[in-house]
Amino acid sequence: MKPYVLLVASVAALGGLLFGYDTGVISGAILFITKDFALDTRLQAFTISVVLVGCVGGAAAAGWTADTIGRRWTLFAAGMIFLLGAVASSLAPNETVLLISRAVVGIGIGYSSVVAPLYISEVAPAAVRGGLVSLYQFAITVGILAAYIIDFKLAAGGDWRWMLGLAVIPSLVLVFGMLAMPESPRYLFKVGKDLLARAGLAHIHGQAAAEAEETSILDALSVKSAGLAAFKAPAMLYALFVGVSLAVLQQVTGINTVIYYGPQIFQLAGIGSAQDSILAQTLVGTVNCVLTLVAIFFVDRIGRKPLLYTGLTGMLLALAALSYAFSQPHLSGILSTIALWSMMVYVGCFAFSLGPIVWILISEIFPLQVRGMGMSISTLANWVGNFLVSQFFLTMLHRLGTPGTFATYAFMCIVTIFFIRATVPETKNELLEKIRVGGPVKSAP
Repeated sequence: MKPYVLLVASVAALGGLLFGYDTGVISGAILFITKDFALDTRLQAFTISVVLVGCVGGAAAAGWTADTIGRRWTLFAAGMIFLLGAVASSLAPNETVLLISRAVVGIGIGYSSVVAPLYISEVAPAAVRGGLVSLYQFAITVGILAAYIIDFKLAAGGDWRWMLGLAVIPSLVLVFGMLAMPESPRYLFKVGKDLLARAGLAHIHGQAAAEAEETSILDALSVKSAGLAAFKAPAMLYALFVGVSLAVLQQVTGINTVIYYGPQIFQLAGIGSAQDSILAQTLVGTVNCVLTLVAIFFVDRIGRKPLLYTGLTGMLLALAALSYAFSQPHLSGILSTIALWSMMVYVGCFAFSLGPIVWILISEIFPLQVRGMGMSISTLANWVGNFLVSQFFLTMLHRLGTPGTFATYAFMCIVTIFFIRATVPETKNELLEKIRVGGPVKSAP
């Protein structure tokens, strides 16, 4: 791999770091925001999940924006939105301003969650595409871990404004970094800037490999379908079904309940103080970060589906153990230890499987003409699922109980395994334009 390609992917992945930081930091900050603004349970849940409202809006617009102004400038715009949201959140004088500011942050997350993996997949050589797109998920986990560490360090003083405001730093790095990055060669071919596109491909792949890439791209562009009308074609509609389903299944297996509500879950498990529960959350974040490296190093060697099967099986077993531990009348001693370790196993298994590989797959399975739109719709579904899971987690705890809630997530792991077996192709080492789900792509009538 050329260092240049790694640099381009790493700068784009900063969108993931901001995604992770801004979603993870609220789990510690909410403990102190609740006290300062006297929030009831409903407002507490909405303060956590309002960022997802913005994510839905950002994801819905990101595909059109990326196809209109390009992948590079869309990521630049995302950085500016992150910057505005971070400053406004840290200075919010009341709950209303905080909610609006967090929704703005969510728009930035929605944009980056579509365009960062899309951009990386379009600049990456096939042999390392999975690992480079996994950098995006790795950056998410680094952002989450950084948020947990900062939450822990600032918890003693309850400095939630600093917790939210420190997102300014990576926002500035993303903004200035994208000014120096190239546009995706595939996007340049799509808009007719062939000379610039060829130069970009040669810089990334070398001359000989660039010619093969160009041939596959131009062949794909010969199919004249674009926009929502393109999804009338059965193969494209099937690809959209697979992409949307994977995006939703990533959420309904419950991962973001741990990200958003981890300290509260640990307090249920018998860890008393806010600072101790945030420290336990930091340990989980460390596992999340480290085990994402497994995907980076192995997804292009052993393939997407073997890692998915292994990770989902581990998630299923960990959730079953959590359900058992919380079903006991007194969660203390060994049962508290089981709960803590089960959460770490669950998050670790997600980190090398469903976490990064869903982003890889939805950046791969759509033809170039509709890739931005397909990713936008799939990511929109992901954020809707994320919002619903996070918004109703406390309600599920109240109505189903903690054991029933985790058992429900375990069942969804089983559903996901069967869905992947039935519908998802193995995309390892395939040229991006050669990947198909549901048969050959044909123009929509």
